[in-house]
Amino acid sequence: MSAVAGGRAPDGATRVAAVIGDPVRHSLSPVLHNAAFAATGLDWVYVAFEVAAGGAAGALDAVRVLGIEGLSVTMPHKADVARGVDRCSPVAARLGAVNCVVRRGGELLGENTDGAGFVASLREDAGFEPAGQRCLVLGAGGAARAVVLALAEAGAREVAVVNRTAARAESAAALAGDVGVVRGPEAVEEAALIVNATPLGMAGSGAEGVNGPVEAHRIGPGQTVADLVYHPLRTGLLELAEARGAAQVNGLGMLIHQAGLAFELWTGEHPPIEAMRVAVMGRLGYDSGSPRSTNDGAAR
Repeated sequence: MSAVAGGRAPDGATRVAAVIGDPVRHSLSPVLHNAAFAATGLDWVYVAFEVAAGGAAGALDAVRVLGIEGLSVTMPHKADVARGVDRCSPVAARLGAVNCVVRRGGELLGENTDGAGFVASLREDAGFEPAGQRCLVLGAGGAARAVVLALAEAGAREVAVVNRTAARAESAAALAGDVGVVRGPEAVEEAALIVNATPLGMAGSGAEGVNGPVEAHRIGPGQTVADLVYHPLRTGLLELAEARGAAQVNGLGMLIHQAGLAFELWTGEHPPIEAMRVAVMGRLGYDSGSPRSTNDGAAR
């Protein structure tokens, strides 16, 4: 069935949005956005274009020439797209990375919805408010940097970064300004929120079930543990958090909410988050009733 309104086939009036990446055929973005278009009755369709490394400038030219209405950007193009759009939002400019391109008349605006999507997931799916809290982020890559900046902008009391490479940790922590610090694994004990922003625990990564630098005795009731990995839905770190009495947040919420924010930027419509969730859960083979988070432990 087509994603456009009423399930009819796309025609000359159908608006097109897309994702570019390499590889990209595994992307869940078409599932999320086509479900959103169908749920809202919009005459839009979303497709995936495999664009090899170094091809971002040509892809942006194609967006301009073909009139593509919205573009999602995944690896390895986020930095190149940030350099190639007409203008970046303040968040995208600070991160030096774009995951969403918005057409504004003849101008292409680069946005980054990753961090805001994560915070929306915390608030809406887990009931966790970062303002005034001590937060700790494991990792210093692109996802970690987006989360660090978003937590600081959400009013976190402290955003600590733990990473094996000191220089990368310092660069990520600097995004949080005065509340950003570099810490060691022992800082887990002081954090109200612990975020795994590394691939550890991802299915097929060779590191399933790995907790990284988190030692079991440092986690306990009153803490919230978030894992950006969403396949599997229950990582080793989240299982550890559950065993220790901490609240858990899986990574699917960030994926859905960042896409929802992009949908809103492109269409001006409120995103149908639940329809998007059901569609992507089905594609991943999960029961749509699976928990988004477990919040038995109250945040500190």
